[in-house]
Amino acid sequence: MRVLITGSSGQIGTNLGLYLQEKGHYVFGIDKRPNAWTNEIETLLQDLSSPYRDFKNGLGHVDYPPDLDAVVHLAAHAKVHELVEQPDRALENITMTYNVLEFCRLNDVSLIFSSSREVYGDIHRYITEESYADFAFTESPYSASKISGEALIYSYAQCYGLNYLVYRFSNVYGRYDNDLERMSRVIPKFIRKISERQPITVYGKDKVLDFTYIDDCIGGIARGLELLTGESGVNQTINLAYGQGNSLVTLAEYIGQALGIEPELQIKPPRVGEVTHYVANIGKARALLGYAPKVSLREGIEKAVAWSTEWWSTHP
Repeated sequence: MRVLITGSSGQIGTNLGLYLQEKGHYVFGIDKRPNAWTNEIETLLQDLSSPYRDFKNGLGHVDYPPDLDAVVHLAAHAKVHELVEQPDRALENITMTYNVLEFCRLNDVSLIFSSSREVYGDIHRYITEESYADFAFTESPYSASKISGEALIYSYAQCYGLNYLVYRFSNVYGRYDNDLERMSRVIPKFIRKISERQPITVYGKDKVLDFTYIDDCIGGIARGLELLTGESGVNQTINLAYGQGNSLVTLAEYIGQALGIEPELQIKPPRVGEVTHYVANIGKARALLGYAPKVSLREGIEKAVAWSTEWWSTHP
């Protein structure tokens, strides 16, 4: 396969690019920043949130490799609370998706889109089958940008015959997610603070989320690429997660156990715009992809702690 990955310098993009290359596939990355972890993925530095008009071979006047089989569109501003404070970044997410869709339309390329569990909001706390996302209860500008992206994709499928898969991810963690100076993710942030014996803040004592280890996520995407580039189209929206909920308090306890340090917790109310309960229904992923996540949160945290502490020790 020949795959273009937007957001290739991010966590999922880096892991996916390296995985596909290891399997012998061609990968071309696009990101607005260099990759902090590897130089093994060919990457074009380009801001996809700019308003482009020329889409025939690339975006703007930048040419992309020919004969691509699929685009995996991961590029986005992804911090929910940050987009509550800076909603213009949600609009940039929509512009990025439009630009990628136009490229796919004019070059007849299939698309995988990274959506989010945030589209369910808190109204369906215990009903997370894909068709139950109720967009009338959008919680935040970030979730609105993902809902808008999904709507654009469905319209391109209807009007232009776009072949697509939409994945609703949930709290993906593991390797290549510890660039905290750029983006403060909860698991690497907790790992760093607990390892330094600093107090950590838990926004929502009873908040329960579905955490997905990176290898399970990449396996699901890779299987989707196989289906998407096969003879028949897929055109499905699928939850990709572990399928089990854990509280942030439990998460902190697992990190403390892996480090051998008792975490000091400061409990505060959930922040505006954040979903407070989500456990994915992954029945559709099992049926369509043969998806069977293997890494529990406890095991994944042990792997994440080991990787992050080793990385930070060799990259101070």
